[in-house]
Amino acid sequence: MNLRVTRPIQSVFSKMAVLILLLDYSYGLSGQTKNLDYYIGKGITNSPVLKDYQNQVKLNSIDSERLSAMFRPQVTGISNNAYSPVVNGWGYDQAITNGASFTEMVNVSQAFAGKKNLGTQHKGINFQSDSVRNVQKLTEQELKRSITAQYITSYGSLQQLNFYTEVNQILKNQEVILKKLTESNIYRQTDYLTFLVTMKQQELQMKQLQIQYRNDFSMLNYLCGIFDTSAGALDDPAISLQQLPDTSASAFFYQYKTNYLKLENERSIIDYCYKPKLSAFANGGYSSTLLYQAYKNFGVGAGINLNVPIYDGHQRQMQHRKIKLSENSNENYKDFFGRQYSQQIAMLRQQLAGTDSLISDINEQIKYSDALIKVNGKLLETGDAKIPDFVIAINNYLTAKNLLTQNNISRMQIINQLNYWNR
Repeated sequence: MNLRVTRPIQSVFSKMAVLILLLDYSYGLSGQTKNLDYYIGKGITNSPVLKDYQNQVKLNSIDSERLSAMFRPQVTGISNNAYSPVVNGWGYDQAITNGASFTEMVNVSQAFAGKKNLGTQHKGINFQSDSVRNVQKLTEQELKRSITAQYITSYGSLQQLNFYTEVNQILKNQEVILKKLTESNIYRQTDYLTFLVTMKQQELQMKQLQIQYRNDFSMLNYLCGIFDTSAGALDDPAISLQQLPDTSASAFFYQYKTNYLKLENERSIIDYCYKPKLSAFANGGYSSTLLYQAYKNFGVGAGINLNVPIYDGHQRQMQHRKIKLSENSNENYKDFFGRQYSQQIAMLRQQLAGTDSLISDINEQIKYSDALIKVNGKLLETGDAKIPDFVIAINNYLTAKNLLTQNNISRMQIINQLNYWNR
């Protein structure tokens, strides 16, 4: 007598089929596919920090213009008016106040600075702009690394989700065959139930991956400043190892070079501060106490001011010593960072080589696992396969594929870390 599948078993399978449909509907991905360059571009465009650095460069440009304007003629309007009456002998001493004082004039002053002095001060502002631009490059590089890392993580979750979806479809196809063979009394109901439990586990894992992918995708949008609650498909990151520049051309080392040039320029500015300063002025207008022929008190005036530093307690030498100490600190930071840089690159390259070797071994394991599943699948159609062996083969295949996905993602993350230094 043929053994029929009981209604509870049929009910379990029906519920699982409904669950699959609900999952496909609730967690379906949008049809629009975007690549890594799109998200990096959005992140750079939307970053307020990078915009702030751009504004800082513009501010320094304005300061440079103001510096030039300070050494052009300065025109000032002057109006000083005072009246101090004396009533019945009471009042301010007119020998001091003159009773009244009225001054209305225009004053023109001009400070003289040599071209080298002015050029040195402009260089100081330019070095500040160079430092800001370099920090902007490093910040942009850091943003690219963060976005790329999250994109790779999201892509890895999508790859795992696609893989489990594919495996789930294979299990559904095999379930149809197993169900018929169970109804024909070739397999026991316990074998069929064992298979259903395995398929159920894969469906739950697929649901978990769908949730994980949505979370990873949302975090990617968050980093890029994109408001979008939907989860779309992602292209392969297509990330490749880039050639690292020479340290002399690297933005990571350029900051130490800029610091050295800034300190050298500060030393020159200090020296110029101790040179004589010359300025001239000229004015014209009306200045009178109204005591004698007030109508004749229109006039002009001119003068020259000379400021020569003589002695300030050796402050100049003290400032030079401070700059020397700052130069030593800058050199120490540069040497230490250089050692860290070399060690970091060597460590990442070692990790990349080990991961590549492991991926090669995993691919060999997957070939054997895939072949074993195909053999068991054919044996299952004839009723010669053992369900426990088939389940073990599927689990081994899943384990190997998951390990391959994880190491592929790890490999891309290592390349991302190496490419971070390519600026």
